[in-house]
Amino acid sequence: MSPDGYSASWTDPDYVSTVVGVLAAAALYFYSAWVNWGPTTVEITVVLLAVLLPTTLAYEIARRF
Repeated sequence: MSPDGYSASWTDPDYVSTVVGVLAAAALYFYSAWVNWGPTTVEITVVLLAVLLPTTLAYEIARRF
């Protein structure tokens, strides 16, 4: 067990969703860099920030209450 009492394992939903999210974002950036059409990396960054920032804030607020 880790020192802070939190253990990450393949069965932990938070861990799995984080890994899947990182891989999905990487796939979007790879696709955008490879093709000459479609969303640019800047557009992908804006969309990811627009989704992840409020989600992260809501998670942290809910975790504290």
